[in-house]
Amino acid sequence: MKPIDQVTVTFTSHSANEGFARACAACFAAQLDPTLDELADIKTAVSEAVTNAIVHAYPDRLGKISMRLRLFEGGVIEIQVKDSGVGIPDVDQARTPLYTTGGEDRSGMGFTIMESFTDGLRVRSQPDKGTIVTMRKRLVPRAGGPK
Repeated sequence: MKPIDQVTVTFTSHSANEGFARACAACFAAQLDPTLDELADIKTAVSEAVTNAIVHAYPDRLGKISMRLRLFEGGVIEIQVKDSGVGIPDVDQARTPLYTTGGEDRSGMGFTIMESFTDGLRVRSQPDKGTIVTMRKRLVPRAGGPK
């Protein structure tokens, strides 16, 4: 399926850029006329994906994170967060609730949260090559809004 619109942004893994990524995703999704709850879901999922990249992909250095946002017919937004960091040796284990490699201050709920706030989550990773997290969410069409 071909997207009807898309944008890619690349930023450094500074923790402050998590807020930038949330705002960017929210602004892009606004053209679908989302409800406040839908917008909050998108921002939460993006926050978790970008925070994972900042904390886990580049634990001891700064790196690049790219976020690709695509819109599809039927009100579907796809969000892809990609890094070139350390990668995840065992994706299934990493997706287990409460599992973390980030120390005591991390909850280990990032992938669980992403999954619960979207309609689909795919995680691909290779050690020493990076991780790609792809999330999809279908927004409910509103009366008078874009189709």
